[in-house]
Amino acid sequence: MKKIINTSNAPAPIGPYNQAVLVGNTLYTSGQIAISPKTGELVLDTITDETKQVMENLKAVLKEVNMTFENVFKTTIFISDMHNFSAINEVYGTYFNSDTAPARETVEVANLPKFVNVEISVIAIK
Repeated sequence: MKKIINTSNAPAPIGPYNQAVLVGNTLYTSGQIAISPKTGELVLDTITDETKQVMENLKAVLKEVNMTFENVFKTTIFISDMHNFSAINEVYGTYFNSDTAPARETVEVANLPKFVNVEISVIAIK
């Protein structure tokens, strides 16, 4: 049975979806973009700031079900410009232990919601 997960510590969905779905012990998050849950505004000052906001949004969703980035076993990163890969990767890497980092793919796409530069989703297990 699935359980819908939503927290006010991450931005509200901007479409017909939820922040995450918990099925058994597995959490599937929707892609997060750099919307500040406090202001509802996009954080786009730099790609570093944008990526940090995305990761903080994911952290809030994980926390809602008593998980951390240590529980994450798979991530998907969509970016609008592969030239930003290094900067995104640098911020992303601070949220994981390199010895236990999850599997991942990074894909360059033409556009993302609200024309942001990065969107990340995770799958985690307790």
